[in-house]
Amino acid sequence: MEEQSKIWQQKHVQDLKLNALLEVTKAINTNSATSVLLDLYQDILENRLGVGKLVLFIYEQNWTCILKYGIGAEFKNIIFEPELLNITEIETISYSKGELSKNFEIVIPVYHKQTALAYVLLGDVNQEKLELSAAIKHLPFVQTLTNIIIVAIENKKLFKENIQRAQIKKELELAQNMQKLLFPHEFPDTDFLQVAAKYLPHQQVGGDYYDFLQLNNHEFIFCIADVSGKGVAAALLMSNIQATLHSLINYTHNLKDLIIEINKRVINNAKHEKFLSIFIAKLNTKSQQLTYINAGHNPPILFYENRFSELTKGCTLLGISDSLPAMEVEIFNYTAEFTIVCYTDGLTDTVNDHDESLSVQSIENIISKNIKAKPDFINQALLYYAEEFKAENPFPDDIALLTLKVNDLGF
Repeated sequence: MEEQSKIWQQKHVQDLKLNALLEVTKAINTNSATSVLLDLYQDILENRLGVGKLVLFIYEQNWTCILKYGIGAEFKNIIFEPELLNITEIETISYSKGELSKNFEIVIPVYHKQTALAYVLLGDVNQEKLELSAAIKHLPFVQTLTNIIIVAIENKKLFKENIQRAQIKKELELAQNMQKLLFPHEFPDTDFLQVAAKYLPHQQVGGDYYDFLQLNNHEFIFCIADVSGKGVAAALLMSNIQATLHSLINYTHNLKDLIIEINKRVINNAKHEKFLSIFIAKLNTKSQQLTYINAGHNPPILFYENRFSELTKGCTLLGISDSLPAMEVEIFNYTAEFTIVCYTDGLTDTVNDHDESLSVQSIENIISKNIKAKPDFINQALLYYAEEFKAENPFPDDIALLTLKVNDLGF
């Protein structure tokens, strides 16, 4: 009779555990909330199996207690004890320096490969009873159940993170497409004026910018600019600058006035936390003049009368000071064809395996070899050279190129 009772009791416990696993599996399959899974986990261990007290820690940027029961008020704020990290298999707690080790007897670590995901501490050993405690008696099942629950919680976290990453990716793709709309898509390609541009963002969006605006039949304004920093913040400021420039050009074509107003806009929007380098120029093919201001930007390279020079005159970076003292406006009068290559510092910041930066001299050599080619070919040649130069190293920053060729056929 007693033997039959034991058999019946064992079968009852086995059925209880099987039903519990089925219930947990159903909750996972129906995508129940983490709180529901934890409530179910506690009910199975505490009420159905009689495990007296338990603490569950999981890693969420730091070790956090997400479930506790059967303990006193002294455990209101449970602090994870680093000694637990030394435990890689189920065992009794042997250290005795912390409060947890003094109140719990068994620890179950949950690992994924070499990474600890969770620690379960059990403690209901009654020294006055001769029988095994529920925690020890059902230890294999507790371990199995804990692994299932923790994996489910981790999968929910990963799923949520994947959704967030997908949303961020979608938003960045949208931002990238919107940023592309800011750049001009059509450039002059005539016998007397040819223009081309290239943009290689370091991230999906960036802070480099170029523009080319036709004012009338013989006047054009073009620029290239770079906001300090990378990513969305730089792209947002740059889009604001682009809108500012397009708005201002409706009222003035004076480069000095444009730079002063853009400087104000950078300060108002960035509060001296970001800065803008910009080269802006006005080309008049009728008077054969190129007027420009270089506000702290990498000097564009001018090839004229078989020699190179750099367009350096202007002022400091924008966004640093409310005033722009000693601003120089340079006027270049030309009588023959010329080529201008404007670029951002992502090009010259490119380094090779020997930690050497791509030099201006190298850029000039590429331009010289391709000086008879169209601007788009020159841009492609420069990017191809930069790609070969850096080898396996990544590009350090955004790269923008704006190249113009003015031919004497229009004079």
